[in-house]
Amino acid sequence: MPEAVPVLVKRLPHGEGLALPDYATAGAAGMDVLAAEDVTLAPGERHAVATGLALAIPPGYEIQVRPRSGLALKHGVTVPNTPGTIDSDYRGELKVIMINLGSEPFAVVRGDRVAQLVLAPVVRAGWVEVDSLDETQRGTGGFGSTGGVAGL
Repeated sequence: MPEAVPVLVKRLPHGEGLALPDYATAGAAGMDVLAAEDVTLAPGERHAVATGLALAIPPGYEIQVRPRSGLALKHGVTVPNTPGTIDSDYRGELKVIMINLGSEPFAVVRGDRVAQLVLAPVVRAGWVEVDSLDETQRGTGGFGSTGGVAGL
């Protein structure tokens, strides 16, 4: 098991009494994060759900916010900007943008697991402008050009 990377966390007043994000199993890649508020999402509605936590992510890392597969499958509730990125220099409250794509209202209750957090290393790009690019078999084909779905 790799050594854990320390991430500083500040519990905000409305996060008191809630568990910190945690891995549900030894092999889990993501930590479950809990809602710090009650909110009901009508079908089609979005809301930035409070977690009651602020973070200091180490330089060279990000935290990715990902949906929980059970909420997506059973209720049509997901995270629309997946994965959402929390940058290492952000110090505000961690909120999870959730959307109800289902046909029924969905109640988020304080303490519910609403998303997964994945700590990931960041590699920064250095752009090199050129006049031409090398040729590949695929070339400029995109948006379904490699097949796989008959309807594309």
